[in-house]
Amino acid sequence: MSIARNLTTIRDTIDTIAIRCGRAPASVSLVAVSKRFPVEVILEAYRAGQRCFGENYVQEAAAKKTDVDGIVDLHLIGHLQSNKVKEAAEIFSMIQTIDRLKVARTLNRYLREKGKKLDVLMQVNIAGDTNKSGVSPDQAIPLAEQLHQFDHLCFKGLMTIPPYSQEPEDGRIHFSGLRKLADTINHRGLFAAADRVELSMGMSHDYHIAIEEGATIVRVGSAIFGQRPQNLR
Repeated sequence: MSIARNLTTIRDTIDTIAIRCGRAPASVSLVAVSKRFPVEVILEAYRAGQRCFGENYVQEAAAKKTDVDGIVDLHLIGHLQSNKVKEAAEIFSMIQTIDRLKVARTLNRYLREKGKKLDVLMQVNIAGDTNKSGVSPDQAIPLAEQLHQFDHLCFKGLMTIPPYSQEPEDGRIHFSGLRKLADTINHRGLFAAADRVELSMGMSHDYHIAIEEGATIVRVGSAIFGQRPQNLR
């Protein structure tokens, strides 16, 4: 398996779909999901031109940070526990999974003490999947109103993980739903930048559908790195 070849294929696919949809290829960012892979894999992808990586676990990302600090961006794409907020603020350039006011408040307080700001997305459980984290769609606007008030959080958009289906097309209704919800929130002026609302949605098997529905960030792991080692967390 060639990580460089896989990255080229995915980037070409992203560009093709974006152009077909009348969008600039640069409007879609690729986050390479490196959770449970050793840092050597991140470095190999870095040599192939990849600069942004997604990690699910704060402790795992902290262990990798030393070897990649200053050369790549790390995004937290897994659930953030309250007791990991301060550590996460020091590791990640974006936290994509804010779904509780308590976590957002603690994060904002810590960032204020440090004199820093951090990009965040709200995770929305758009399908009401009991196996997934995220705020319910009917609570997304109230939480967005709160996030908008935090002066050290740059509330940039929404993220979702739909229920897995072997048929990628099944995700379209959920991606479309997230885009419509983002439009509603944006009309209320709650995002940090009205002209650049981030929609993080779509993974290895369905990112092409997500781009068609407006994704600005796609999170791709196995299509780049292959199957994850099961003995690593």
